[in-house]
This record gives sequence, C-alpha cells and structure tokens, in this order.
Amino acid sequence: MITASGLSKTYGSRTAVDGISFALEPGRVTGFLGPNGAGKSTTMRLAMGLDRPSAGQITINGKPFAEHRAPLREVGAVLDAGAGHPGWTGEQQLRILAATHAIPRSRVQEVIEMTGLSSVADRRIKGYSLGMSQRLGIAAAMLGDPQVLIFDEPINGLDPEGVRWVRQLVRRLAGQGRTVFLSSHLMSEMAQTADHLIVLGQGRIIADQPLGDFLDTAGETRVLVRTEDSQTLMAALAGAEVTLTCQDAETFEVRGVDARSIGRRALELGVVVHELTPLHSSLEDSYLRLTGDYVEHRSGGLS
Repeated sequence: MITASGLSKTYGSRTAVDGISFALEPGRVTGFLGPNGAGKSTTMRLAMGLDRPSAGQITINGKPFAEHRAPLREVGAVLDAGAGHPGWTGEQQLRILAATHAIPRSRVQEVIEMTGLSSVADRRIKGYSLGMSQRLGIAAAMLGDPQVLIFDEPINGLDPEGVRWVRQLVRRLAGQGRTVFLSSHLMSEMAQTADHLIVLGQGRIIADQPLGDFLDTAGETRVLVRTEDSQTLMAALAGAEVTLTCQDAETFEVRGVDARSIGRRALELGVVVHELTPLHSSLEDSYLRLTGDYVEHRSGGLS
C-alpha cells in the first residue's frame, strides 16, 4: 500500500507537488496521469526516497522508503530506463543488485526469464535498446518479489508485443494482491490496464476515482439516435446546451441530453425511435477535457 498525506515538494519558488493525499490499495492497478510538469515523476521519486518532501509524507506499507530494512523486498520501481552501469552485462547488474540485498542468485535467472532477457543477459548494457533497458529495469524491480510496484512510463521504447507483455504483467501482479502504481502517456493502454486513476494538474489532484467513474464524470453525454423522423426529434431537442450532429437522413448524435430524456421526448411527440445508444467517451477524450486548463504548453492549430 502507498499512502500520501499532505505531500508537497518545492524547488525554489516552483511548487512541483502541492499538498496531495491519496491511498493506493493492494490488488489494483492505479494509473497516474497528468500533463507534463504536473508532478507525477516527482511524486514517484518522493515515494522512493530519491527526493525529500518539503511538507507531508508518503509511506510504503506504513513506513517511508528509507526506514525499510529490506526495501527491495517491499517495493520495486522503474523510474529511469537508462539506469545501470553501461559496462556491465544485464545479468551482472542483476547479480550485484541481488547480492547487496541478500537475494538468492536463483532469483536473478527467474526474473531474466520472466522479462524475456535470456538472449541478451550476457550483453553489455551500453548496447541495449530502450526496450531492452525497460525490461532490465522491470527485472530489477521484481528481484525482491515486492508487494508494491512503481512504474514510471514502463512501456517507452517497447514494441507492440512488449507493450502487451507489460499490460499483462501489471494485471497479473495486481491479481496477486500487489499494489501497482503506473504512469503512462498512452491512454489506450491505460484504459485497458488501470482499475483506478489519479490525475494531477499543476501539482494538485484533480481526480481520484475508479476508471469507470472517471469516464462517466469527465466525459460528455453522447447518444446515437436513429429514427425515420429525425428532423422532428432534432428540432424538439435543440437548445443552448445541446449539440446535434447529423450522420445521415435517419441518424444523428446528441451531446448534452441523456438517452432517457431523448426517449421520453420522442414518446411525447409520437416519434418512433429505432436506436437509442449511449456513447461513452474514450479515456483520452475524458482526460483531455479534464486537464485542458492545466496544460503548460498548448499546440497551435494545424494549417
């Protein structure tokens, strides 16, 4: 379990994390989202004891990271795919890490096989691709068989097969009752992987809820309607807060009115409706709508 209470971090006059509190439960994947500069990586570094909080605290299984006697057995993290001595082989890196944490050598071979590194384990790290480095980082995180995993952008540099492997891995780890804290910019993957979302904006939490609830609250109400009398129903639904989009002579999309209200209005008018389908916003749409005011640098329009 990871718990933050009033956690803040400032660098000079800049506030990177601003008094956030949350509790990450075992047995689920918590996705960590936010625009660049929102404070995600800083929060993860604070959790791993790589930075000291300016105020508040963050604990792992009830203690700050530095207070655990065998921290690698409590928490594993992938925060920097480039971490590792370039002159060592991947296996050497893992063996040294295991030896310094009293982890049996047999575990090294287990995590090498688990992460698909068997064919490159004897290659020097300086020759690793970004995808190989990500897999090596995950292997190192899993060495101590920890109950808490923190992954910052673990799928960077991975091919589609590797992306799917990470997705399946984190789902399996959560299914074993572990706490998984995962950040990613790939919304399609987060939508398939996360159970719960925490979204930061300018160092503050702007959402902390199950994935389904987030899509319901941050998304737009959209309904697909099909009727032979579309013009009559569209005229009746028109209003200042309603957007109507024609798809063909019998089909249109409604934003701003729910399906039940549309069905009730059609009944009052005597209009036969052949289809009334609520449409759910994608995670990407919902995320962009929620965080639009927190983006530091906006892209200009394409011409």
